[in-house]
Amino acid sequence: MSKKCEVCDKGPMFGNNVSHANNKTRRRWNPNLRKIKGIVKGVVKSMKVCTRCLKKGKVTKVL
Repeated sequence: MSKKCEVCDKGPMFGNNVSHANNKTRRRWNPNLRKIKGIVKGVVKSMKVCTRCLKKGKVTKVL
């Protein structure tokens, strides 16, 4: 299961957790995805879209 927005192609970012003792462990930040039904080229399609694309109105949701 892909953690990627189907509209803007935003995916997970990687970095480190850093403790007070300056220990570093790898971690990842996942995008805030929502599974919606949207209209793509006149066809209703189930897709994963990040909340930023929903807020900007890049996707037309089916009511």
